[in-house]
Amino acid sequence: NLSFAPASGGDAVQFTWADPEGDGSPVIDAINLVEGETYTVSIQVLNELEDPAEDVTIELRDELDEHQFFFTGDAVSSPANENDAAIMSQAYADEDSRGYPVGLSNTIVATAAGMGQLNIMLRHMPPVNGNLVKTGELADLVKNGQTDELPGNVDIEITFDVTVQ
Repeated sequence: NLSFAPASGGDAVQFTWADPEGDGSPVIDAINLVEGETYTVSIQVLNELEDPAEDVTIELRDELDEHQFFFTGDAVSSPANENDAAIMSQAYADEDSRGYPVGLSNTIVATAAGMGQLNIMLRHMPPVNGNLVKTGELADLVKNGQTDELPGNVDIEITFDVTVQ
Protein backbone atom coordinates (compact mmCIF):
# COMPACT_ATOMS: atom_id res chain seq x y z
CA ASN A 1 0.00 0.00 0.00
CA LEU A 2 1.33 3.41 -0.99
CA SER A 3 -0.09 6.43 0.80
CA PHE A 4 0.44 9.78 -1.00
CA ALA A 5 -0.18 12.78 1.29
CA PRO A 6 -0.14 16.07 -0.67
CA ALA A 7 1.99 18.82 0.87
CA SER A 8 -0.64 21.40 -0.15
CA GLY A 9 -3.12 19.74 2.22
CA GLY A 10 -6.06 17.47 1.83
CA ASP A 11 -6.52 13.76 2.37
CA ALA A 12 -3.86 11.21 1.54
CA VAL A 13 -4.61 8.99 -1.45
CA GLN A 14 -3.97 5.23 -1.28
CA PHE A 15 -2.71 3.05 -4.13
CA THR A 16 -2.48 -0.71 -3.71
CA TRP A 17 -0.71 -3.62 -5.34
CA ALA A 18 -2.23 -6.87 -4.06
CA ASP A 19 -2.16 -10.57 -4.91
CA PRO A 20 -4.15 -11.96 -1.96
CA GLU A 21 -4.63 -15.35 -3.62
CA GLY A 22 -0.90 -15.65 -4.34
CA ASP A 23 -1.71 -16.81 -7.88
CA GLY A 24 0.38 -14.27 -9.80
CA SER A 25 -2.67 -12.27 -10.92
CA PRO A 26 -2.37 -9.09 -8.84
CA VAL A 27 -4.86 -6.27 -8.62
CA ILE A 28 -2.92 -3.03 -9.15
CA ASP A 29 -4.20 0.51 -8.69
CA ALA A 30 -3.00 3.08 -11.20
CA ILE A 31 -1.27 6.00 -9.49
CA ASN A 32 -2.74 9.37 -10.46
CA LEU A 33 -0.91 12.51 -9.33
CA VAL A 34 -1.27 16.27 -9.77
CA GLU A 35 1.49 18.01 -11.70
CA GLY A 36 3.58 20.28 -9.51
CA GLU A 37 2.44 18.66 -6.25
CA THR A 38 4.85 17.37 -3.61
CA TYR A 39 3.77 14.24 -1.74
CA THR A 40 4.92 12.52 1.41
CA VAL A 41 4.71 8.84 0.49
CA SER A 42 4.66 6.04 3.02
CA ILE A 43 4.76 2.34 2.27
CA GLN A 44 2.88 -0.38 4.15
CA VAL A 45 3.65 -4.03 3.37
CA LEU A 46 0.99 -6.63 4.15
CA ASN A 47 1.10 -10.42 3.87
CA GLU A 48 -2.47 -11.08 2.80
CA LEU A 49 -1.86 -14.82 2.51
CA GLU A 50 -2.28 -14.83 6.32
CA ASP A 51 -5.71 -14.49 7.93
CA PRO A 52 -5.87 -11.89 9.30
CA ALA A 53 -3.36 -10.10 7.07
CA GLU A 54 0.06 -9.67 8.70
CA ASP A 55 1.51 -6.15 8.71
CA VAL A 56 5.09 -6.89 7.61
CA THR A 57 5.92 -3.17 7.92
CA ILE A 58 6.45 -3.77 11.65
CA GLU A 59 9.22 -6.28 10.90
CA LEU A 60 10.75 -3.93 8.34
CA ARG A 61 10.88 -1.13 10.93
CA ASP A 62 12.62 -3.53 13.35
CA GLU A 63 15.20 -4.40 10.67
CA LEU A 64 15.90 -1.05 8.95
CA ASP A 65 19.63 -1.86 8.76
CA GLU A 66 18.76 -4.89 6.58
CA HIS A 67 16.26 -3.39 4.10
CA GLN A 68 16.09 -0.81 1.33
CA PHE A 69 13.49 0.09 -1.29
CA PHE A 70 14.65 1.10 -4.78
CA PHE A 71 12.49 3.19 -7.13
CA THR A 72 13.07 2.77 -10.88
CA GLY A 73 11.11 2.81 -14.13
CA ASP A 74 10.49 5.34 -16.87
CA ALA A 75 8.18 7.45 -14.64
CA VAL A 76 10.74 8.32 -11.98
CA SER A 77 14.05 9.98 -11.36
CA SER A 78 15.53 8.75 -8.08
CA PRO A 79 18.83 7.92 -6.38
CA ALA A 80 18.53 4.49 -8.08
CA ASN A 81 17.31 5.74 -11.49
CA GLU A 82 18.70 8.68 -13.43
CA ASN A 83 16.00 9.81 -15.86
CA ASP A 84 15.83 13.31 -17.37
CA ALA A 85 12.42 12.53 -18.95
CA ALA A 86 10.80 11.39 -15.68
CA ILE A 87 7.37 12.69 -14.69
CA MET A 88 8.18 12.47 -10.98
CA SER A 89 11.16 12.48 -8.65
CA GLN A 90 11.70 10.39 -5.52
CA ALA A 91 13.90 11.13 -2.51
CA TYR A 92 14.28 9.04 0.63
CA ALA A 93 12.78 10.58 3.78
CA ASP A 94 13.99 7.98 6.27
CA GLU A 95 17.19 6.19 7.19
CA ASP A 96 18.53 3.32 9.24
CA SER A 97 20.73 3.54 12.36
CA ARG A 98 23.84 4.15 10.22
CA GLY A 99 22.28 6.90 8.11
CA TYR A 100 21.60 4.76 5.03
CA PRO A 101 18.29 5.19 3.16
CA VAL A 102 15.36 2.83 3.70
CA GLY A 103 12.34 4.00 1.68
CA LEU A 104 9.38 3.32 3.97
CA SER A 105 8.97 7.11 3.89
CA ASN A 106 9.70 9.19 0.78
CA THR A 107 9.16 12.54 -0.86
CA ILE A 108 7.77 12.37 -4.38
CA VAL A 109 7.31 15.42 -6.59
CA ALA A 110 5.06 15.17 -9.66
CA THR A 111 7.36 17.18 -11.94
CA ALA A 112 5.68 16.92 -15.37
CA ALA A 113 2.48 15.73 -17.00
CA GLY A 114 2.66 12.34 -18.64
CA MET A 115 2.45 8.59 -18.14
CA GLY A 116 4.95 5.91 -17.21
CA GLN A 117 5.76 3.04 -14.89
CA LEU A 118 7.12 3.02 -11.36
CA ASN A 119 8.99 -0.10 -10.28
CA ILE A 120 9.54 -0.66 -6.57
CA MET A 121 11.97 -3.27 -5.33
CA LEU A 122 12.51 -4.14 -1.66
CA ARG A 123 15.84 -5.75 -0.96
CA HIS A 124 16.49 -7.76 2.24
CA MET A 125 20.16 -7.79 3.20
CA PRO A 126 20.64 -9.82 6.38
CA PRO A 127 24.04 -9.78 8.10
CA VAL A 128 26.72 -12.11 6.76
CA ASN A 129 28.89 -13.74 9.46
CA GLY A 130 27.42 -11.25 11.94
CA ASN A 131 28.39 -8.22 9.82
CA LEU A 132 25.89 -5.80 8.28
CA VAL A 133 26.16 -5.75 4.48
CA LYS A 134 23.91 -2.79 3.60
CA THR A 135 25.90 0.26 2.46
CA GLY A 136 25.14 3.78 1.30
CA GLU A 137 26.13 3.06 -2.31
CA LEU A 138 23.45 0.50 -3.18
CA ALA A 139 21.25 2.93 -5.13
CA ASP A 140 24.26 3.68 -7.35
CA LEU A 141 24.60 -0.04 -8.14
CA VAL A 142 20.94 -0.16 -9.19
CA LYS A 143 21.33 3.05 -11.23
CA ASN A 144 24.33 1.55 -13.03
CA GLY A 145 22.48 -1.70 -13.83
CA GLN A 146 24.54 -3.73 -11.36
CA THR A 147 21.65 -5.24 -9.38
CA ASP A 148 23.40 -8.63 -9.42
CA GLU A 149 26.05 -7.05 -7.17
CA LEU A 150 23.52 -6.09 -4.48
CA PRO A 151 23.78 -8.09 -1.27
CA GLY A 152 20.83 -10.15 -0.06
CA ASN A 153 17.63 -11.06 -1.87
CA VAL A 154 14.60 -9.42 -3.43
CA ASP A 155 11.64 -9.48 -1.02
CA ILE A 156 9.25 -7.52 -3.25
CA GLU A 157 9.35 -6.34 -6.85
CA ILE A 158 6.22 -4.63 -8.15
CA THR A 159 5.20 -2.17 -10.89
CA PHE A 160 2.57 0.59 -10.90
CA ASP A 161 1.30 2.59 -13.88
CA VAL A 162 1.60 6.33 -13.12
CA THR A 163 -0.21 9.30 -14.65
CA VAL A 164 0.61 12.89 -13.78
CA GLN A 165 -1.95 15.51 -14.89
